[in-house]
Amino acid sequence: MTNSTEAESPDGGNGIFTVRQSPMHRSWNNIVYKTGLSAKNVPARSLSMNLARIPPGGVAYAHIHVDFEVMLYILEGRVRHEYGPHLRHSIENQAGDFIFIEPGIPHEVFNVSDTDEVVAIVARSDASEWENIVDYDRDTGAVIQRRAGSEE
Repeated sequence: MTNSTEAESPDGGNGIFTVRQSPMHRSWNNIVYKTGLSAKNVPARSLSMNLARIPPGGVAYAHIHVDFEVMLYILEGRVRHEYGPHLRHSIENQAGDFIFIEPGIPHEVFNVSDTDEVVAIVARSDASEWENIVDYDRDTGAVIQRRAGSEE
């Protein structure tokens, strides 16, 4: 899937903006995103929201959200988050679950199905989307350089 160099242009203005029927075209860390709302296409200052898909058996490798909160709503599928120092904790979620991730918590996300994708709405208290995310090494507990394929 190719990444778009420009965010979808929203309809509206004068205080209300709408992105209509946007394509799935951006990827980051093995997750494919439908263009949503962020500082890239609306005058957002502290929020962003997208629709994310994780393919069957997919993994969003260990990372940390630096200084922003994330809330997710699982529309389809089942995920497992391994989280905390060295990712020693684990929790599974399924369609219908809401998830809150505190800033600074290392976590890795697994689609637990080999046949069904995960579809989730992702809201962040960061209008820049992915700029304030760093990769995490579960073995050493260290922040690491961006992995190949961790692109915006």
